[in-house]
Amino acid sequence: MKTHEIVTNSENETKQIAARLAVFLKPGDVVTLEGDLGAGKTAFAKGIASGLGVKETISSPTFTIIKEYEGNIPFYHMDAYRLEYAEEDIGFDEYFEGEGISVVEWASFIETFLPENRMNIKITYVDEHMRKLEFTASGFHYEVVLNDFMRYL
Repeated sequence: MKTHEIVTNSENETKQIAARLAVFLKPGDVVTLEGDLGAGKTAFAKGIASGLGVKETISSPTFTIIKEYEGNIPFYHMDAYRLEYAEEDIGFDEYFEGEGISVVEWASFIETFLPENRMNIKITYVDEHMRKLEFTASGFHYEVVLNDFMRYL
């Protein structure tokens, strides 16, 4: 698996990159987001939502775990932070195999429930404004998506 890196210099730029990625995503696609608190996972999710035509305000679903939004394609925003030690499946498959795009923050906390094939994105805090985004595709479909996305930039 090849990793592609992009450095952004503002939250707005991070959102713009995510909105561009959304153009290449299809119903049933899963994007995982990893990074420390404040790294920019929710900002990235907001960008994907914007790229999917979601008009509602996006907020972190930390306490609700999953929020659903309507756009050109349904957008499922998940935050697994509170599920670090959970052992029960709360119906993730319905989303991962559904009609929308699933974006999962803190995805490593629910690794056993995630599909093997997905787009993995690690966001690293560099400084107050700068972030390093590392994109890794898992599975042929996501390799194609990532290659097309990188050519589009």
